[in-house]
Parts: sequence; C-alpha cells; structure tokens
Amino acid sequence: MIIKTPTSHTFVTGSSEGYTPLNAFDGALLAAGIGNTNLVKMSSIVPPGTREVPITELVLPPGALVPVAYAAMESDIPGSMICAAVAAAWPTDPAKPGLIMEYHAHGHREDAESVVRRMAEEGMRKRGWEVKTLKSVAIDHRVEKIGAAFAAVVLWDL
Repeated sequence: MIIKTPTSHTFVTGSSEGYTPLNAFDGALLAAGIGNTNLVKMSSIVPPGTREVPITELVLPPGALVPVAYAAMESDIPGSMICAAVAAAWPTDPAKPGLIMEYHAHGHREDAESVVRRMAEEGMRKRGWEVKTLKSVAIDHRVEKIGAAFAAVVLWDL
C-alpha cells in the first residue's frame, strides 16, 4: 500500500497571482501550506474516525504523496472574481465515512460556500445518512493579471 488510511483531516485555502495559470496555482498551494508536496487528487470520502487538525500541526515531508480533495479556479481575466470551496459532512453513525464536496466558479466565496454546503447535504441524502456535522471553507480572489483560488481537505496519517 502506497498510502496508509488517513487518521486526520485538515481544511486549507490559498490564493495567488502568477506568471501563468500554473504559477498562480502553485502560489495558491504555497499560500495554503501544502505547496511542497505532491497532491494526489482523490474522490471525496473521509475515513471514519479521523480527527481534524490545523495546518500548523500537520507536518508534511517535502515531496510526500498527499491525498487531497480540492477545488481550484484559475483565470486570466483582470478584475474578475474567482472562488473555490470545499465542504465535508459527517453522518450521525460514527462507523460511516464522511463525505467531501468541491466547487469552484467565477464569483464570491460566500456564494461558492453556500453551493458546496448544499452539495454535501445532497450527497448525504443520496446515501440515506443524517448529517451530524458539516464544515466548509472557501476563498475568493480578485484577479490582477493571472490568479488562482484553491480550497481543499487534506487527509494524512498522524
């Protein structure tokens, strides 16, 4: 097994300007605190029993393969507002996993956060699970030249 089953989760956001969209994305990852790792984009399930830790307590070795569910938006339209948001919902049954949803758009973080929270609630409904806890984070960025907005749930084994 390349990656152990995660025991912790962390919510992060970041935004940046860059020379190219990829440079802006890289800057957003750095701003989020995960820029020196290799992100492994995953589907959106949080293993049962994980605990939330702040990014300041998460020590990710440089170059580590890090599972992450994320939303990212890049734009080269000066003056435009871009946003990214993630939400995670946990069921009342602690033996069941949590569910993460991701969303990005042109617009403001409040709108993206509202949408992504509804997405998480809908995902739980489709599973027939009652929501015990729902958490979300979002970020927006006014593009100067080329910008990126990034929001994620990072999973890690502490």
